[in-house]
Amino acid sequence: MKRYSRTVVGLLVIGVLLITAAAGTVSAAQAPEAILEGRAVLPADTFAEGPSSGTGLEDETKGGRVPPFEGQPVGGVSAVLDAGNGEYLAMADNGFGKKGNSADFLLRAYIIRPDFETAQGGSGEISVGEFIQLRDPDRLIPFEIVNEDTEDRLLTGADFDIESVRRDPRGDLWFGDEFGPFLLHADATGRVLEAPIPLPEVKSPENPTLQSGEEPNLPTSKGFEGMAISEDGNTLYPMLEGALENDSDGSQRYIYEFDLAGKQYTGERWQYRTEAPENSIGDLTTLGGDRFLVIERDNEQGEAASFKKVYLVDLSNDDAEGYLVKEEVLDLLQIQDPDRISEPGREGDIGLGNPFSFPFQTIESVLPLEGGRLLLLNDNNYPLSAGRNPEHPDATEAIIVRPAVLKDGPAALSPAARPPDTGGFSLKATASLALLLAAAISLLAHRYARMGE
Repeated sequence: MKRYSRTVVGLLVIGVLLITAAAGTVSAAQAPEAILEGRAVLPADTFAEGPSSGTGLEDETKGGRVPPFEGQPVGGVSAVLDAGNGEYLAMADNGFGKKGNSADFLLRAYIIRPDFETAQGGSGEISVGEFIQLRDPDRLIPFEIVNEDTEDRLLTGADFDIESVRRDPRGDLWFGDEFGPFLLHADATGRVLEAPIPLPEVKSPENPTLQSGEEPNLPTSKGFEGMAISEDGNTLYPMLEGALENDSDGSQRYIYEFDLAGKQYTGERWQYRTEAPENSIGDLTTLGGDRFLVIERDNEQGEAASFKKVYLVDLSNDDAEGYLVKEEVLDLLQIQDPDRISEPGREGDIGLGNPFSFPFQTIESVLPLEGGRLLLLNDNNYPLSAGRNPEHPDATEAIIVRPAVLKDGPAALSPAARPPDTGGFSLKATASLALLLAAAISLLAHRYARMGE
């Protein structure tokens, strides 16, 4: 009788511990405002095939990197699309940040596969696959480009500064550019399909159509940074990174509406107000309906970074002054990492551990995932930025974050990419397994008790 009683007690204790552990894991993931659920890193010194690059760099590089570089840097991610089966299309921007130093940087989008490190496993590495090369062999671009007289007419960072990309229902790609600002239309392979489409009555200093004596009304590098596409795929919403010259306080950012069927701007636009005039827009992506996510950031990095946030806006909801009402979704400098999946780091690393932070100068990619999760990537500005560690050029980091604001709201039910599976147990699966084990233990305990009578 005593032996049976000890067995029953032991089984019950095991069951209670399993249930408690599972419940504790689930509650720990839900309680904080935002949880880091996955992280993967692509080393800074990652290069793809292609001509040498960086010959025009004059700025101070980080970590002793000396140009020119053999091949094309893989990084500078300014937009990300779901490519299915745990893969993503990561689009690089114009390369080294300026029209004058990026003539040898080829405009590309790479297929990447992150194996996210999570509490359940994963290597934390990112593999790089094939790429899409933007090109104009049909000579549709009406102004001179770097590779003007070549057969393929590969586009470079001195031709366009692409900062956003969306895929329409036909599979074509639409890029938002800062130099014009232009919309650039290409097929799924990167072949340009028509002349760049300008934004009416707006020109930056880098616009190649700027006439002698004509004054630009948009500052350098303040063109189309973010760009969303409607759920039905019929409408683009490009957004300016900075304010137009006639903005009195410098905090006004416009979102425009572009009809894909008619290939023209509708004349509709919305006003977004930044928290500070010097803040920049990082990305704009849809959550469904009129709801969009906006990345807003300062221009600092590392310990100096103080503002990196994601807001939710609704195009049907503006305030008395006509500005979109903003709801804070995520502070990228304050993310809980209870499982410490971001550790260990190198000596001098900033923002690893609990809390975790994303202290990069430029964060320009956000993709909604199932269950209210968000995938975010930094633009590492190789080899010029050092936000994670002042002694090393930044790597490309991809993180999965679950903000509490989105977890139970309509965003969790929005059409979105499935989060990748690292092969480990999910929190839901762990809790379910614990309950099944508890039921089995209860049944065994009941049988042992009857045998001991």
